[in-house]
Amino acid sequence: MTGVNHLIDGLWQGFRGREAAVFAELGDGRHYTYADLDAVSARFAAALVGLGVKPGDRVAAQVEKSIEALMLYLGAVRAGAVFLPLNTAYTPAEIGYFVGDAEPALLVCDPAREAALRPLAEGVGARLETLGASKGGAVPQGSLLGLVPATADDFRDVARGPDDLAAILYTSGTTGRSKGAMLSHDNLLSNARVLAATWAFTAADVLIHALPIFHTHGLFVATNTTIVSGARLIWMERFDADAVIGAIPRATALMGVPTFYTRLLADPRLDRELTKGMRLFISGSAPLLAETHRQWEARTGHAILERYGMTECSMNTSNPYDGERRAGTVGFPLAGVELRITEPETGRPLAQGEIGMIEVRGPNVFKGYWRMPEKTAEELRPDGWFITGDLGMIDDRGYVVIVGRGKDLIISGGFNVYPKEVEGEIDRIPGVLESAVIGVPHPDFGEGVVAVVVPAKGAALTEADIVGPLSERLAKFKQPKRVFFADSLPRNTMGKVQKKELRDQHAGAFA
Repeated sequence: MTGVNHLIDGLWQGFRGREAAVFAELGDGRHYTYADLDAVSARFAAALVGLGVKPGDRVAAQVEKSIEALMLYLGAVRAGAVFLPLNTAYTPAEIGYFVGDAEPALLVCDPAREAALRPLAEGVGARLETLGASKGGAVPQGSLLGLVPATADDFRDVARGPDDLAAILYTSGTTGRSKGAMLSHDNLLSNARVLAATWAFTAADVLIHALPIFHTHGLFVATNTTIVSGARLIWMERFDADAVIGAIPRATALMGVPTFYTRLLADPRLDRELTKGMRLFISGSAPLLAETHRQWEARTGHAILERYGMTECSMNTSNPYDGERRAGTVGFPLAGVELRITEPETGRPLAQGEIGMIEVRGPNVFKGYWRMPEKTAEELRPDGWFITGDLGMIDDRGYVVIVGRGKDLIISGGFNVYPKEVEGEIDRIPGVLESAVIGVPHPDFGEGVVAVVVPAKGAALTEADIVGPLSERLAKFKQPKRVFFADSLPRNTMGKVQKKELRDQHAGAFA
């Protein structure tokens, strides 16, 4: 693979000969052509190399969504680095763990966070630069932009092969530390190509991009699929129902989380006339309520296409583009992806219709967890099968149905929340004896975070006493939306808290 950057070379094939075509329409009135995409990402790559970033070095970024942030991702890959996007809601305390674990050569942050994050970067010997979003037509700010050369016509992509790492994305479990999923060039490229084919993306498509770009859905699924197809993006800094409604007549596709669809359904302008030019609405990152699926089809005439993916392997399954999109299911395995249901305790394959652990294998499956060989061995079998931690079944027509998460993972608004972290912070609060954190159905976020707290003897706690201290310690999406108090937590004979009982008890918390 000498002289070839596997991911970039593969993606670029989607627009060769289309350099003059628009790649992205920006909210500030700018347009990026595919020639701009090539040239500007090369300039960012040259800047990184100039900063001393070497092949295999990690480049971490906690920056607001902007086209420049996307150029940073592409530039990092072109420079041979491993890109590490970080949720913009994370507090400095949370960023400290990721920086300490990944030990990046470079940390890029929003200018407003520079003072808080500089000590973290210096602590691991990383260089810190800043990058601010261009809002309201303002010129983008940040020290990194001052290092990006005016041209980089002579830049040559750093050679990277299919199995070299392109990114590390941290994923949440229910216990212990966050895990860095190592994604190779071929993991990302193979998935982009399969999704483009599965969802019939072509150069004629225009995708509304209102997702954040610090996780796999917005950064890899949406942008990589667009680039490999030579399609166009309507680039939005964040989801805004009014802006999306305004963009639909110029678009052909929308990728979103269930929250997008519930909020659009609340707008009376959403109807069949508005969506007549659209060909595809895709939902993922959290379960889509069957009622939302039904309401959307009744209002627009379109059936939302649900799919199933995760940080460790991007997309695994999809409801069909041509064929029945069954509410409550995530469709069939993608081309090249194998899926089986196994007995959680033994790994024994189960028959169709039986509920068990979902395992997947294919070119999309990650290379393991960063610096966690024992955890990798626990979840990635020697023959390549990945134990997802999700419980599911294959129904009588072959559709995959997810029935629960064996590890109690909460997905709220498309973001992963693991209870152990939130419980640890709650238990630190004076007057708290113990706590249990669960996810229950939420009409807007798919799942809402709920805390059940047992006060210490004699303590008189209120909901504000719990929520207040968490604002400085946890990202907003991790903070409980409701807090309930109890004399004790339900346990089995082995002393384990019975979270299913708590979920059943508080299922109507957001009804």
